[in-house]
Amino acid sequence: MIHGTKSYTMAATQTSETKLHSDTHKSVDTSRILEVFDIQQDNRYNISTTTAKERIEKLEKLKDALYAHKDAFRAALQKDFRKSFAETDLTELYPVVNEIKYVIKHLEEWLEPQKVGAPTVLLGTKSHLRYEAKGVVLIIAPWNYPVNLTLMPLVSAIAAGNCVILKPSELTPHTSALLKTFIEKLFNPYEVAVFEGGVDVSQALLKLPFDHIFFTGSTAVGKIVMKAAAENLASVTLELGGKSPVIVDKTANLADTAKKIAWGKFTNCGQTCIAPDYILVEDSIADDLISLTIQQIKKFYGESAKERMLSPDYARIVNNHHFERIKNLIADAKGKGAKVHIGGTAIAEQRYIAPTILSNVNEDCQIMKEEIFGPVLPIITYSNVAEAIYSIRKKGKPLALYIFSQDKHRIEEIMAHTTAGGTCINDVLLHYFQHNLPFGGVNQSGIGKSHGFYGFEAFSNARAVLEQPTRLSAAQLTYPPYNNDVQTFIDFTLKWI
Repeated sequence: MIHGTKSYTMAATQTSETKLHSDTHKSVDTSRILEVFDIQQDNRYNISTTTAKERIEKLEKLKDALYAHKDAFRAALQKDFRKSFAETDLTELYPVVNEIKYVIKHLEEWLEPQKVGAPTVLLGTKSHLRYEAKGVVLIIAPWNYPVNLTLMPLVSAIAAGNCVILKPSELTPHTSALLKTFIEKLFNPYEVAVFEGGVDVSQALLKLPFDHIFFTGSTAVGKIVMKAAAENLASVTLELGGKSPVIVDKTANLADTAKKIAWGKFTNCGQTCIAPDYILVEDSIADDLISLTIQQIKKFYGESAKERMLSPDYARIVNNHHFERIKNLIADAKGKGAKVHIGGTAIAEQRYIAPTILSNVNEDCQIMKEEIFGPVLPIITYSNVAEAIYSIRKKGKPLALYIFSQDKHRIEEIMAHTTAGGTCINDVLLHYFQHNLPFGGVNQSGIGKSHGFYGFEAFSNARAVLEQPTRLSAAQLTYPPYNNDVQTFIDFTLKWI
């Protein structure tokens, strides 16, 4: 586990660029981390004063490199997950490339001083906001989308003018190793550096006084990161998770609903932070929804159990630990009366867990107490929407909530009585790709937002600037001594201004 932080004394060393690039295949020790952090601290104002044009050039270079290394990333992700090339393109590369294009289009506008109006008492003054880099930032990325969730925040950090240290996940070793060499070819380590490794590397990094920490992962580890950040009063963006529910009522288009749910749930073998975690369906249509979802699973991955196991389009669980965890969730649910409608098969040698649908799942099952993060879909019935709302609220505030309904009043009722980081109505996952919306959680499912302007803002300090162009200001009329004239002016101000 990662515990609190200790005080940090800046290493007074002069490290050459050559030295920082050397020995890339050796394990990282604390002194090397300190050297890189030190040189980034020295360089932070050089990077923060770069122009929009210079930052755009860096982003263009990153985009071009992603195209050039597409086959390498496909191969790495297939080794780590047995992920199909098409799924890699759609879920790993496309979101990053699209984010870069969006940021490039808007960055000059974001970096312009944002004028704000003056209240009456400050007439004559000029005020504006200017977004400045936070400084040296840390990005700790997860394993489930190791390219997407490493490079998306990097795009925002570069756009805001920061120096960056990246920590990719050790659970996807092929992709993490590729990311390290990929970044080292594009950036000098005094601007962007990568450290591979496990918990010991995370511990060493979290002891340093970063200006901002962007973490994507579990709620439990998010709490540890936030504690570490508090030691240095660093701001944080925490993209966490939780049990993202789906509500389906009898007005929904069931065939369309089943197709979208099956896609959103079983993409990346269910290892998606905003995947539908469980379904709350109106009891009168539950059997139809289950039947249609099974049909979609067969269309996507194969008619027979053997065909689904051999499907080139179905990924694998990331490691043995998570394989055993998900297998045990299925076994626990079955032991407590759950019915398996499809799937349930687990093959350890392949880390394969079949697309699985369960019904008759009760709240005592472990699968309803933790985020599943795998290809198992519990389906629970309700007779009135108040039951569904109550079920959602007692599990905390999810990262995503999905509603399938044609009833606008029902949709509004659900929205008004629940809270979530984001919501899709009559679809799943797609809000992640909407640049004009902030992406993130709330409380247990996350703190702070990302993507588009919101990602740029997360890595920026909104600096408030007020200019007093005249020698005399209204505020001077309230200076001491507080005689009758001053008090009369104060009284007038309190009442009228």
